[in-house]
Amino acid sequence: MDKWKILSSQYLLRRKWMDVREDRVQLPTGVIIDEFHVLEYPDWVCVLPFTDDEEVVLVQQYRHGVERVCVEFPAGVVEPGEDVMEAAKRELMEETGYEATDWEYLGDCAPEPSRHSNRAHMVVARGAVRARAPRPDENEVISVLTLPVTELRQLIASDEFVHGVHHAALLLAFLNGAITL
Repeated sequence: MDKWKILSSQYLLRRKWMDVREDRVQLPTGVIIDEFHVLEYPDWVCVLPFTDDEEVVLVQQYRHGVERVCVEFPAGVVEPGEDVMEAAKRELMEETGYEATDWEYLGDCAPEPSRHSNRAHMVVARGAVRARAPRPDENEVISVLTLPVTELRQLIASDEFVHGVHHAALLLAFLNGAITL
């Protein structure tokens, strides 16, 4: 299948965490879309941290887009020029105060490929232990939770665990044999 042809492109908004681009495109069929909007986000990483005591380390925070408190895996932006695994280690430490001894890259996905340009990378961290107090960014209010791995199924089915990429991370971890559910 052929790509769309970009006839013109302009930025409508440029911010630290998101740029909004408006493209005029021509489809392979000849149809022209005058205003197709693309959201350019930086790549980010999602960490599935497990302790040797068979617990999973999670964070709880308010998510304004859905206007509710959600339970998630630690996650955050991969800074420009930063290695994905280093970003994973940094995000785990910042958000939870935990570090881990064994790291495994699971893969990546496009969170919303029709309009978003970024990739979400997924990593498992085993041997997680609390090393210090969390130090989240100033725009984050986070609570750290630990949950027995045996309760993951119940969490996944709850209305607190709603992040689609975090569901994908669990699926990849399960398919790769990194975890059992």
